[in-house]
Amino acid sequence: MLKEKPPQGLWSLLISILAYLALAQADKVITLGQPESLIIAVLFVLLIINLAFQLSFQVEYVAERLKEPYGTMILTISAVIIEVVIIVMMLSHTSSTTLARDAIYSAVMLDINGILGLCAIVGGIKYGEVEYNVNSGNTYIVMIMTALGISMALPAFLPPEHWRVYSMFTIVTMSVFYALFLKMQTGRHRNYFSYRDQHQALLEQGQPVPVISTNVKFSILYILAGIVTIGFLSEEMSLHMDAGLTGSGVPPIVAAIVVAIIAASPEVLTALKAAVNDRMQTVVNIALGATLSTVILTVPVIEAIALIEDRQLIVGLSPTQMVMTFLTLIVATINLHDGETNAIEGMTHFVLFMAFAMLASLGM
Repeated sequence: MLKEKPPQGLWSLLISILAYLALAQADKVITLGQPESLIIAVLFVLLIINLAFQLSFQVEYVAERLKEPYGTMILTISAVIIEVVIIVMMLSHTSSTTLARDAIYSAVMLDINGILGLCAIVGGIKYGEVEYNVNSGNTYIVMIMTALGISMALPAFLPPEHWRVYSMFTIVTMSVFYALFLKMQTGRHRNYFSYRDQHQALLEQGQPVPVISTNVKFSILYILAGIVTIGFLSEEMSLHMDAGLTGSGVPPIVAAIVVAIIAASPEVLTALKAAVNDRMQTVVNIALGATLSTVILTVPVIEAIALIEDRQLIVGLSPTQMVMTFLTLIVATINLHDGETNAIEGMTHFVLFMAFAMLASLGM
């Protein structure tokens, strides 16, 4: 049953704003060395994650009211916007040329191997074989392969002098690609992204677009306000994280993983609830939809920033990342070919996620 009122989280938003104002003035109260900067960066990370979780409740409410595919589309796009905002803020305070690439790669590993793998395990243990619309899995995977190949695999082999031309090509191609996908997802092929049994099929075809109620409008406004607040928090976080991690020996990819975790936090809770309630279609839409949105929306933004600042940012995957991405997509293609999943298939993805975590700890 739908909630009568959207969940309230104004206090969390207010506390986040007040904490931002207080911590942003910390350097005027105490002398900030490396340990102090790192502690403040961690506090900002916790504030952002907490606010992102509060946003997840609002997004979940919107998802319930708008139904598939509109609900999870709002969820994945809001997560990507959070990721883009954080990456942009961090890029403005770091000289790293691989931060954006590592953040996008980490998000792909977290969404497909982490979220999808864990939810398949949870749903498989509770229900055995968990079903979803096979068309959605196939469509998402082929589009993710195409987007990753064009925007992150091919650039690894591109001569450096051609990066500007290829960046412009990527921006235009990915933008058109995603626009056409959204048109199909919400129009002709909308049924691909919702799970229906034979008794519901005729009823669900031709359903009108849900009307956005006052409560949904409030939730959307809250989400927008939360994303803006996360932007301010991220700027301070990036300043202190850069100061705290410099010379610490921590692998550079750790900062990118933090970005991916923050961006995915609104998705994780919703996906796990869906898995517990035998709604694997929602999990597929969240995990694969977030992956596609991350690649197809974040990369053009990063490329645009690089062109505007005339600063080449590396988006081509490293050899290790290339292998992990290839394994992930091959396993996902095999697992998602039949419209049902189980704990064993979930375990294959989660093992890949653990391999990603191990490689990240080694700085790879």
